[in-house]
Amino acid sequence: MPLVAEETQPPPEPFEAPPILDVASHEGEAGHSLWQDAWARLRRNRLAVICGGFLIAIAVLCFVGPLFTQDPNAQELSRYITAPTWEHWMGTDTHGRDLFARVLAGGRVSLMVGLCATVVSLVIGVLYGTVAGYLGGKVDAVMMRFVDAVYAMPFIIFVILLMVLFGRNFLLLFVALGAVEWLTMARIVRGQVMALRRTEFIEAADALGLPKSRIIFRHLIPNTLGPVIVFTTLTIPAIMLQEAFLSFLGLGVPPPDASWGTLINEGAKSMEEYPWLLLFPGLALAVTLFSLNFLGDGLRDALDPRASKD
Repeated sequence: MPLVAEETQPPPEPFEAPPILDVASHEGEAGHSLWQDAWARLRRNRLAVICGGFLIAIAVLCFVGPLFTQDPNAQELSRYITAPTWEHWMGTDTHGRDLFARVLAGGRVSLMVGLCATVVSLVIGVLYGTVAGYLGGKVDAVMMRFVDAVYAMPFIIFVILLMVLFGRNFLLLFVALGAVEWLTMARIVRGQVMALRRTEFIEAADALGLPKSRIIFRHLIPNTLGPVIVFTTLTIPAIMLQEAFLSFLGLGVPPPDASWGTLINEGAKSMEEYPWLLLFPGLALAVTLFSLNFLGDGLRDALDPRASKD
């Protein structure tokens, strides 16, 4: 019986380990988050960066500067309305008070009013708009009709009535200005939430039975931060301008304290004879408002690339 040759199989090829990726060489190819991309776009906007740096500088100067200057409320009638000198960089006012020290102290008050009132409007507007947009239906209709009714009221008259009825103090000024600036914020957040509630991750959270409060605070509000940040930079100058208007009418910060609005009011009374009393506080307020608006434009373009010109 002839022998049949057994089929031989080729020896197995030696095992080769997969190449080890050089993580360090691929760091530049790693993905970037939305906030990293926004920061990169913001840095390319030189005007917004310059305005942001100026705002930081003016804030530090207003909050720290009064510690190293003269007492802004110290009166010395022998220095009645002196022109700017090396001793008094911005001159003195009608009570012999150093105008430079009062501009710094007034800037601290104006910035505090703008920031604190903006925080009040942010808390009210974001929560109100998120609840209305997420619940929808009749709840949304009733809540937004209330917003429309408040919108119809002359808000500055509402603030003036609050100041007249309850007196002039910082806390009431924060609440009064913040209570009339949350309406637009609520509408913006409501529109964002109405678009988000139809997305897959919100529908999945509803299907899993997560509490509505958790969906609102953990999923909806964090995804509306882009428009909220942009509108915040525009709300601060609006509130500062309203505070200056109230102070100009004599309903703002009570004397002897000062804000940029009260200093402008005092300088306007004698601007023809002593123009520097109006020039310096008016210039400080105008440059700060312009910087906030330019920074807001830069943040809008950075957080929404479709709105930019690039």
